[in-house]
Amino acid sequence: MIEQQIKTAIRDIHDFPKPGIIFKDITPILKDPELCTQINDAFLNKIGDLQIDAIAGVESRGFLFGLSLATRLGVPFIPVRKAGKLPHTVNQKVYELEYGQATIEIHTDAFNPGDRIMIHDDLLATGGTVTATSQLIQEMGGVVAGFSFVVGLSFLKGLEKISPISSNIIVLADY
Repeated sequence: MIEQQIKTAIRDIHDFPKPGIIFKDITPILKDPELCTQINDAFLNKIGDLQIDAIAGVESRGFLFGLSLATRLGVPFIPVRKAGKLPHTVNQKVYELEYGQATIEIHTDAFNPGDRIMIHDDLLATGGTVTATSQLIQEMGGVVAGFSFVVGLSFLKGLEKISPISSNIIVLADY
């Protein structure tokens, strides 16, 4: 039921950000507070009894539901940002993109060693950014408790990439 509601709300933007790409735009979901609540409820139901000490939200759309999910769970929210966006001391991870490299950062004091962290983003595509996020969390002494996504694009094989990291993977709507 929630999958169909999400798919109905999402709009396809053709040739964005470049020709040949069909972008799944989740912003129409944000106009519907009831659907946002139902999405958070669906995440909470699927998380169940899984022990989570914090939610790490990947910049920037991972902040949208990541923060509200952390608030509902009563755990801290960890912003995972692009290089140069966090004001305090950071740990960083450089990772490969299709054409080039990118860097993500997390504050050095964002969590304690041994904390179980769920990584959240709006969309799972190739899994590159959340894999880099999981590596950074592990390098900082954290444990990846799982992943959560509003949308998954299964044809891009991201699930195959991240499933060795954690078997706790939540995708509410898959294409």
